[in-house]
Amino acid sequence: MIFDLEEVVVAADVGGTNMRVALIRGDGTVLSRREQPTPHNVGVPDELTDLISSTAHLVPAGERSASRVVVGLPGPIDYRSGKLIWAPHLPESWPDQLSESRLREEIGLPVQLANDADLAALGEAYFGAGRKYRDVAYVTISTGYGAGFVFDGQLLHATRSLGEIGHTIIDWMAWSANLPATLEDLASGSGMTRMAVERGLGALSGKEINERAHREDPEALQIWERAVSAAAAGIFNVANAFSPEVIVIGGGLGLQTDFFLALEETFLRRASSQIPPTPLVPAALGDDAGLIGATRWTALSDTDNR
Repeated sequence: MIFDLEEVVVAADVGGTNMRVALIRGDGTVLSRREQPTPHNVGVPDELTDLISSTAHLVPAGERSASRVVVGLPGPIDYRSGKLIWAPHLPESWPDQLSESRLREEIGLPVQLANDADLAALGEAYFGAGRKYRDVAYVTISTGYGAGFVFDGQLLHATRSLGEIGHTIIDWMAWSANLPATLEDLASGSGMTRMAVERGLGALSGKEINERAHREDPEALQIWERAVSAAAAGIFNVANAFSPEVIVIGGGLGLQTDFFLALEETFLRRASSQIPPTPLVPAALGDDAGLIGATRWTALSDTDNR
């Protein structure tokens, strides 16, 4: 597959906490970057379109003008219609406001929406920790829990984005009782915060729980160990369902050293003795994975005739 290494793309990564927008050259170089908190007011997300439009004009001297915009969103995307279906960590009104056609009218450049884990998977597969492998699974463990898959250089996707593993059930008994039962409920930062609140510890973040667990706080340690075990179960399911050559672990929680090492140890200890365990590696690009991956999304979506 041939990529235009000089093309400049405006890449946006919209999360529940922050929105980050960058100009990325086709060779993966970050030319400029801007960030601001994600607003949670109702209505059209003008702050997002303003941030994208202003960043699009920050092209350094000697670089091409931005050719298009790729927006990564934390939820399933209908790739055929170019719309966000649902995003639990964004304002409820946003899915109705965020569409490729509407953003294109606001920004004045071609716009493509993508699942944020899909973009991060492309970034890590082409430029990061998975670049030496043919079949790469990327799993992000942060506020939520998601995944993307790049096999033989191609992103796996259908009419809708794939890899919504955070919403898969790993405790069917809890699910049947209408209790927290999914990977996102049990293994993500938001899930850890919920468990901390239930135990009377307050709305602690995953990072704060990790720090308390490191100091052997018994309540925090129980939450942390449960999250590690649940996260490892999710990784085990990914390894068996997709058989990737490598699983790249990203996200604010997944990249915490203590959490990653405990996750790896748990996963390898429980892996089947009949099948060689899939190696786990930490993501190399950090928060830039999705932004850089937008350059490959653009080219791949062209070949799909979207």
